[in-house]
Amino acid sequence: MTFMARTGYVRAMNVRQSDSESEITLGLLTAVEANSQLTQRTVARDLGIALGMANAYLKRCVRKGLIKVTQIPANRYAYYLTPKGFAEKSRLTAEYLSISFNFFRDARSECDALLAECESHKWRRVALAGASDLAEIAVLCARERLVELTGIVDPASNVATFAGLTVVGRLKELGPVGAVIVTNFRDPQSAYDVLIETMPAERVLTPPLLGVSRARPKLME
Repeated sequence: MTFMARTGYVRAMNVRQSDSESEITLGLLTAVEANSQLTQRTVARDLGIALGMANAYLKRCVRKGLIKVTQIPANRYAYYLTPKGFAEKSRLTAEYLSISFNFFRDARSECDALLAECESHKWRRVALAGASDLAEIAVLCARERLVELTGIVDPASNVATFAGLTVVGRLKELGPVGAVIVTNFRDPQSAYDVLIETMPAERVLTPPLLGVSRARPKLME
């Protein structure tokens, strides 16, 4: 799994543009360190960005003195980290670890609070909506609560199980549930909007970190 794939949840949060740029830069520096003969196409694929963006970030890192480029046979190029590049990679890695810790701490606290709410309302059977890192954290929290996670609803997923739970395309495939916790990172608002069409909104719970708007916009008169 690529570095960027492991940190996919960072993009899913409402981070600032500068945070996304730092993430891409760190992924690029990590990739260059691992393979000096990579191509722009492989960089784009591994980082999950457009080819033009990969080219732009490579050029930017070269201009900043983070990466050195040399031509090798067959009209190809080799990329190497400079001392400045190693230093920047170390700084960004420390920054990423801080973000990771804060995310896990906040996500665990919010998931536990939502599961506690389910427990207090005696919603014993609870589903998750979205196969993601947040779903994995919810699974960990559920072990300490008197609730049963029945499965994960994720129409876009191509796996049958995730974090030990069955993944289905429609909520009704999981049978009766007392509540659903949204754990979808790709489009949490849409996941919430779809769920409240089939069950009461107060039973569709959303971690605050997802930034889901629970109030429908008022129509202008």
